[in-house]
Amino acid sequence: MLIAQITDFHIRLPGKLAYRRVDTAAYLQRCVAQLMQVRPLPDIVLATGDLVDFARPAEYRHLRQLLAPLTMPVYLIPGNHDERGALRDEFSDHAYLPRDGEFLHYTIDAYPLRLIALDTVVPMESGGTLCAQRLTWLAGQLSQAPDRPTVIFMHHPPFKTGIVHMDAIGLDNEEGLGRVIAQHPQVERILCGHLHRSIQARFHGTIASTCP
Repeated sequence: MLIAQITDFHIRLPGKLAYRRVDTAAYLQRCVAQLMQVRPLPDIVLATGDLVDFARPAEYRHLRQLLAPLTMPVYLIPGNHDERGALRDEFSDHAYLPRDGEFLHYTIDAYPLRLIALDTVVPMESGGTLCAQRLTWLAGQLSQAPDRPTVIFMHHPPFKTGIVHMDAIGLDNEEGLGRVIAQHPQVERILCGHLHRSIQARFHGTIASTCP
């Protein structure tokens, strides 16, 4: 099974630049074109948050247009720049996204590798968290299939990087996540975004990594 991870698009309205200088739409367009040239094609694409920049409905419409050339399933999760309701509304045809409930996390059992999407968002905050409710949900999902190789994907990475300004807006309660992961050796990898750079770290018996 071949997985492509893409992350942190920060898509704005058509024609608008991020940070007054970065054409994020053009970069995503190039990324999508490159993915469609890979042989063999990825089986799925995981998009790990900060999909748009200001969580405006029109930004999500723009994002949909940019992702449209991808012919394989695309699984979305929110980051701290996203808004759950606007994401749900624009991608209402993505049946895996929960229609109700506070969090946008879900499990995909359709592949040889089990996929668990974990919502780390705190509305109006740059940092993320894993509260007791979210960790209980994750532990329950992992307990349902202890023999299935599993990948967890989430926005905020569960480790300190040494990058002071990013660690200040990192994940709260990484220790709680570590306790859950340590009990479930079937977790092959934790895939994250948020840092805009590639970092790998050992994490309670598995490996956590971030995508640039």
